[in-house]
Amino acid sequence: MIKVNFYDRIDDAKLKFAVIIAKKDGKLIFCKHKDRTTYEIPGGHREPGEDIYFTAERELYEETGAVDFEIVPVCVYSVISEDNFNGEETFGMLFCADVKELEEELHSEIEKIIITETLPLDWTYPHIQPKLFSEAKRRGYIK
Repeated sequence: MIKVNFYDRIDDAKLKFAVIIAKKDGKLIFCKHKDRTTYEIPGGHREPGEDIYFTAERELYEETGAVDFEIVPVCVYSVISEDNFNGEETFGMLFCADVKELEEELHSEIEKIIITETLPLDWTYPHIQPKLFSEAKRRGYIK
């Protein structure tokens, strides 16, 4: 079983991930990894010594090609899963971004992006990512 929790803040050192709900022209941006058939929200692991805001900006660029955007933090989220990180609660920061310009070429393991008005049916993390959308919506960051 997977449990997702939300917090306003946490000790910065505990943040391991940044995930970004990104929109362009009012539509949502999702990524498809080269090794998967599913779609996911842009995001990834924080590098050692990296500021979590920089992690979010770097991951957004690498996974979508976004070069001009405004990004804001939404909240801290955590995931508890028996089969991940030995069942320990792991923390990430959820962001929202308004993307103004995308490069043509992607610079990561992402095969392609889609820009759509609807949420995907085939999520990479179906027990986590829809909850992130719900929380961002509840907090007024997305409609």
